[in-house]
Amino acid sequence: MTISDLHRTTTALPQLVSEGLSYRDEDGSSVEYAHLDHGATTPAFRAVADEVAAAAVTYSSVHRGAGFASRVTSSRYEAARETVAAFVGARTDDHVVFTRNTTDSFNLLARALPEDTLVFVFASEHHAALLPWGDALRLPVPHSHDEAVALLEQALRNHPAEHRLVVATGASNVTGEHWPIERLAALAHEHDARFALDAAQVVPHRRVDIDALGIDYVAFSGHKIYAPFGAGVLVGRSDWLDAATPYLAGGGATARVSLDETEWTCGPARHEAGSPNVLGAVALATACEIITEHEQAIVDHEQALRIRLLAGLQQIPGVHVHSLFGGGDGAPVATITVDGHDSSEVARVLGDDHGIGVRDGKFCAHLLVDDLLSEHEQDTAVRISAGLGTTTEHIDRLLGALRAL
Repeated sequence: MTISDLHRTTTALPQLVSEGLSYRDEDGSSVEYAHLDHGATTPAFRAVADEVAAAAVTYSSVHRGAGFASRVTSSRYEAARETVAAFVGARTDDHVVFTRNTTDSFNLLARALPEDTLVFVFASEHHAALLPWGDALRLPVPHSHDEAVALLEQALRNHPAEHRLVVATGASNVTGEHWPIERLAALAHEHDARFALDAAQVVPHRRVDIDALGIDYVAFSGHKIYAPFGAGVLVGRSDWLDAATPYLAGGGATARVSLDETEWTCGPARHEAGSPNVLGAVALATACEIITEHEQAIVDHEQALRIRLLAGLQQIPGVHVHSLFGGGDGAPVATITVDGHDSSEVARVLGDDHGIGVRDGKFCAHLLVDDLLSEHEQDTAVRISAGLGTTTEHIDRLLGALRAL
């Protein structure tokens, strides 16, 4: 079973709050803003913003009050937890811990690992998944699915440890290409290791079922799935999380406090000390519901954009599309360099002259970008990342702007 086979439905595309956003240049002319930076952050679904506004009316303390508003808020918060669990196919004994974002989720997991856990992580990872681990073995950047599997298998055979964790992304944040998650997770389990998935660049485009895919932990951010209200999530096996020292020490994480000792609670609350971001959790859960409802329409829309984008870029002389695995299945993302033009210049021209938002630099994946650009004169690139806020006119405008360069 592949990620693309899971949980498809057919509906129309959901609405975004940013629809109709226009850009006015220095000459005063106006054009519809082309948001081609979805890989960094996404606008909100209109239904997400509406749900947050509704939840704000009764917003109150969570699990710490007996009044009506507190009971309603607590119910919304726990319902959000159940929605996210269903969205990722969580097992009955998995914990759903709300965090700030994917980076926060992986730092929490790093703190929860048993002592002397050895982590295996590819150098091509986003810094959120690359940097949090204390004892980590960084594997080289692979250039095919088979090479990724071979590198991991060799590393697992050569580096035994009582506790081991493999960390990999579902889709590259630089190229959009999908990774062989099922194969990597199965290989980890064959060697008695656990597998953690960075799903930040997958779940906006298609859902991930962690039980079906054989994943132990999954992390992603609300601001990547059209819920930019400051919440992320870590979902996974409860044993390591319940045995670990709380990620934050404070109210809500305690079962009992005396003069001599503190007894910590078990469950998600153990790592959610303090007043949680209820509205962010509600937004995240609502986005999960919307993506589930519109899943097939999202896949169809974005794959059409990906085909149009990549085909158009390949026809422009001097534009180089940089690929990790040689193309194939992936999100509507392309990272490019343009002969004779620095990436910051390209991004500025696209933004100032054409109302197109892209990102330039190394995209918090320095090792991967260095590898992709090793045979080119430039050391930074431009990333084009489409999504539900992208139309075919936006893609065509981008291609026309690059031809003009």
